[in-house]
Amino acid sequence: MLLAGTMPVAMAQTTLQGPMSAPAQGTESPVPAERVLAEGEVRRIDPATGRVTLRHGEIRNIDMPPMTMVFRAADPALLANLKVGDRVRFAAEKVGANFVVTYVELRN
Repeated sequence: MLLAGTMPVAMAQTTLQGPMSAPAQGTESPVPAERVLAEGEVRRIDPATGRVTLRHGEIRNIDMPPMTMVFRAADPALLANLKVGDRVRFAAEKVGANFVVTYVELRN
């Protein structure tokens, strides 16, 4: 049952493909031109499983509308500098029928 003003929560799981890393705290890595970034807010982090729950806006490259869902991090190191409530910009990819966060940076 959804309450007024709430968003559906979806679960995405995937197999990891290759290492990815987050930019060091306080620095910004160049974002490749082909990487499409979405904006979101960290709602929950589970470092033990490498998962993060994000309330996000539209993710155009995978045709996903705004919602709250759980993503697996391509590399658990992507989650190291995050905390609940952080506003982030991130990239997500569809791998088969699953979704994975491949890049994340803190928003100012």
